[in-house]
Amino acid sequence: MRDLLNQLKARFNNLSRRSLILGGGGIATLGLLALSRPAEEGGPVETYFKKLGSAVAEKGLARPTLVIDLARLDQNIEVMKSHLRPGMGYRIVAKSLPSLPLIRHVMAAADTNRLMLFHQPFVNLVAKEEPGADVLLGKPMPVAAAARFYEELGETSFDPSTQLQWLIDTPDRLAEYQALANTLGQEMRINLELDVGLHRGGFTDPAALKPILETIDADPLLTFSGFMGYDPHLASVPDIMGWQASAIATSMDVYKAFVDAAADHYGESWKPEELTLNTAGSPTYQLHKQTMHANEVAVGSALVKPTHFDVSTLADHVPASFITTPVVKTADRTDIPGLEALTGPTRLWDRNTAQTFFIYGGNWLAEPVSPPGLRTNGVFGRSSNQEMLNGSNRIDLAPNDTVVLRPTQSEFVFLQFGDIQVFDGGKITESWPVFAQGA
Repeated sequence: MRDLLNQLKARFNNLSRRSLILGGGGIATLGLLALSRPAEEGGPVETYFKKLGSAVAEKGLARPTLVIDLARLDQNIEVMKSHLRPGMGYRIVAKSLPSLPLIRHVMAAADTNRLMLFHQPFVNLVAKEEPGADVLLGKPMPVAAAARFYEELGETSFDPSTQLQWLIDTPDRLAEYQALANTLGQEMRINLELDVGLHRGGFTDPAALKPILETIDADPLLTFSGFMGYDPHLASVPDIMGWQASAIATSMDVYKAFVDAAADHYGESWKPEELTLNTAGSPTYQLHKQTMHANEVAVGSALVKPTHFDVSTLADHVPASFITTPVVKTADRTDIPGLEALTGPTRLWDRNTAQTFFIYGGNWLAEPVSPPGLRTNGVFGRSSNQEMLNGSNRIDLAPNDTVVLRPTQSEFVFLQFGDIQVFDGGKITESWPVFAQGA
């Protein structure tokens, strides 16, 4: 590498003034390269993250820790409530808030007992520990998982015949659940999944609804309980050439068409207020301020706001969940194994590789946010044991200092750290156990 640099220096020194002028194109190229050089980033730790790090350290949590800011959580709940029209219900998406104490806090603050669950062991846990809950499945479950739910139900006041709605997406799945209901002699409430534009399954043609409802109506063990139309894709449709507005209108028209078809089918006995007409998702619930065809929205991640939810439709929500972890080792250079000769040129080109910090754990679905300017090293690779982070000389980190990351999502990520630590008033005040995945 040194010989190569010396050769380039010699050639440059031998250039005449005329050759430099004639070589203006090359100089322009060098200028463009200089302009594309990564800007030096980094800076001191913000006051908020200093308090967060101090609270974790004071608690002796010298390990990767999932922290929820209680005040920010409550702020997000109030923001959400402010966007719900009168009469619009709220259902908590439990996969995004996978902790009973966390869910109970949201239930109390939002005044709701409605939960959306996605995992059979979690349904059994809720039936046992929160027997007053009204549960809607958020995805169609294999019929074997439904059978296992009933096998493991045990002694509880939770009544699945009135408090649980199974989600059905095809006639075939309906037939499987009907067979299970009759085998067990178990009454089942059936909610139908609609494809309102996400194209991840569900019923697509309102004209085909009639035989589905007739099958449900003909079986005394089955009851039609409503529709579920999940529409998070609407927040991602480009807002150009009217695409997003068109997608929103189409999605709502599809849902309305199914509601109208069901109303025609049931005639005078149609009572939508007694049904669960669920829609939305965290990125799109604010699009339903005037919605009348649905009577509840499902929201979870918006209350803790991971980075994937940094979208315009949630601009008034604030990040409320963080991962804190100690720095284990530091170095004043970034050496890549087997490529050590590139350390100097790489640092010269990108000043953000001036320092290396190895943290306790890593490789989470998360992005470093404190100190600002930290980033992972794609060449070195990811590590779940000691993740390498790089930064410029503007960053001041020593072993045992705290790095803070924001999860990119909450589902599953929240389950990787043991109990959730509650940050309130500058201190860690509680530990909230998370759901167990089950056997």
